[in-house]
Amino acid sequence: MEQNWRKWTEKVQAFCEARDWDQYHGPKDLAIGLVTEATELLEIFRFKNDDQSKALLQHPKQREYVADELADTLFFLLRFAQRNDFDLGQALDQKMAKNAIRYPVEKAHGKNDKYDQL
Repeated sequence: MEQNWRKWTEKVQAFCEARDWDQYHGPKDLAIGLVTEATELLEIFRFKNDDQSKALLQHPKQREYVADELADTLFFLLRFAQRNDFDLGQALDQKMAKNAIRYPVEKAHGKNDKYDQL
């Protein structure tokens, strides 16, 4: 997986640098882009129940649209990490370790309560 992060990050970096976009990719702008793209993904499922959402994912055109929004979100996540020197693999490992403490299996299994409510 580490190799994939690096490959994807390098691809995004090369794409942006070829277009001289560093000047537009400050932390605030990339955070806005990340949220905007995640919101576009959310919008696809707005006002749909679980069955409708699952059915939507069975249609090739809708799946492609969802995949595009996922890719756009990943693009901004990778670009933010690249421009601001975050190791996403390390960040994920550290956060998962924190979550393992906050959400011990014996307390969190089958529950969706926030850690301070367990």
